[in-house]
Amino acid sequence: MHRKQQPSAPEHKKDPAAHGGALSMSHNDTRSFFNFSQLVVSAGHLKSPPVLKHSKITYFEVEILDVQSKKQICIVDKVPPSSTLLDVKHKFHKACPQWYPSRVGLQLECNGPYLKDSINIQSLAVSSIITLYFTDLGQQVGWTTFFLTEYTGPLLIYLLFYIRLSTIYDQVESTKNFRHPVVHLACFCHCLHYIRHLLETLFVHKFSGGHTPLKNMIKGCAFYWGFTSWIAYYINHPRYTPPSFGHRQVAFAALAFLMCEAGNHFINVALAHQNHSGLKACFPSPTYNPFTWLFLLVSCPNYTYEVGSWISFTVMTQTLPAGIFAFLMVIQMSLWAQKKHKLYLKRFYPEVRRKAAMIPIIF
Repeated sequence: MHRKQQPSAPEHKKDPAAHGGALSMSHNDTRSFFNFSQLVVSAGHLKSPPVLKHSKITYFEVEILDVQSKKQICIVDKVPPSSTLLDVKHKFHKACPQWYPSRVGLQLECNGPYLKDSINIQSLAVSSIITLYFTDLGQQVGWTTFFLTEYTGPLLIYLLFYIRLSTIYDQVESTKNFRHPVVHLACFCHCLHYIRHLLETLFVHKFSGGHTPLKNMIKGCAFYWGFTSWIAYYINHPRYTPPSFGHRQVAFAALAFLMCEAGNHFINVALAHQNHSGLKACFPSPTYNPFTWLFLLVSCPNYTYEVGSWISFTVMTQTLPAGIFAFLMVIQMSLWAQKKHKLYLKRFYPEVRRKAAMIPIIF
């Protein structure tokens, strides 16, 4: 019989200290890792938080100097880059309340042009400090007020002469009831002209400039009101003599006057529609309306029609004051048309280069 072999001591008996030590180390490691995990979870991510990038806005300082003395009036600080010159004028008005924005003229140079209110202040900046020169433009009025005042006067003045006030004409002659038909027709045409201007000022035209010096309104009123008084005095005078060629001259001239008035209105409506719709990339083109076909020949047909109205009125009434007024209107409208034509040439050269400014075929 074989004896049962007992294992050797090293194989049969294991070191309890070594076994127990291994278990305790494993337990401690697990506990430490668990505690470390809890710490990480409670603290958040291990990576460092991203650095916040602060948006850096550069503000400008606008130094305003007097255009004559070159002395500093004030400094408008903390002007954002998106501000316009009108915003600077409002801040300047807060610092100097005696100069409200409409009478403030700002220039980059002493003899330079006045800057428009819509100019972005950043486009003027060479550094963080912008130097502008200030000019007091004087008392200002809005363009709507300007034209309403200028055109309301002739309308009322002509009617005062038409009713033949005894303080204007001889009382005995003023009581005569008979008047030539051209006198009534001239009153109708004259009132129609200025009523059209007033309605277009209120409902058609869109003025971009905003304001104009008060002295310009005074000069305009003196011109229109004075000539209206002179014209109305002769046409409505009891001793007024009718045109040389009689009713035929009056009829043809009145028809031409009405056509010019209609053409002027439709041209102004076309120009206003172009401005309101924002279609400024091309020159105004004629439409199906025959009165707008004058755009094919001239760049400023509204001035052409305006001059045509006063020439027709002169032929219809055959009076010297009306003729002088029409002559002066031709000169003034020609100057305005030439100035506007040059602007059109810069913006719409291909479309305008073969057109006249105001009178067809005359380049």
